[in-house]
Amino acid sequence: MHDSPLIERRSLATELVERLRGLIQEGQLRPGDKIVEPELCERFGVSRTPLREALKVLAAEGLIDLSPNRGARVARISPEAVEELFPIMGMLEALAGELCIGRMSAADLALLEALHARMVAHWRAGEWAPYGRLNRQVHEEIFRIAGNGALAALYQSLLIRTHAIRFMARKTPERWAEAVDDHERIMAALRARDASALNLIMREHLRHKADVVHEALKQLDDG
Repeated sequence: MHDSPLIERRSLATELVERLRGLIQEGQLRPGDKIVEPELCERFGVSRTPLREALKVLAAEGLIDLSPNRGARVARISPEAVEELFPIMGMLEALAGELCIGRMSAADLALLEALHARMVAHWRAGEWAPYGRLNRQVHEEIFRIAGNGALAALYQSLLIRTHAIRFMARKTPERWAEAVDDHERIMAALRARDASALNLIMREHLRHKADVVHEALKQLDDG
């Protein structure tokens, strides 16, 4: 009985984590924005205690920067960090692709084909949010099929550090078409079970993503 309030508070903090993460994903909280605690408390109808617990979780994920002097802000990645992280992530995605090809069943390939087709349909319709979800699903499935938990965990630990800027880094029509073309080539390499081709495409795909992030950072500086 004594544990009930703690469980309820923890559940509230968990819900706040999801809500705040959603605000970052939707671009309502942008990289560098200050977290105004009284406003958020009023918005969500909560006290500062669960809000601060939620901010600590998001700080551990790399989405929030907590400073004793400056308070909480949405994390902002530097161009230098992009240049360090994305080549590493490209190599990890390339390795996941190679492992995926070695383990992929006909059913796995069929699932990837279906996700890809739905993703392309949303691109043609200009529907960014569902396109983005399916794009992430394709990459997540490749890591799942690869079957290497340590590789997936390492990739996720790097990915989370880039999330804040990637959430709001909307692509130009040209960049969006480039990303879809990358995915078309990824699928072609998977169908052919061509690990060497997939390795090169995956690394190039992450290079393109890094370019989009650099462009988004420049927009923040200009804006």
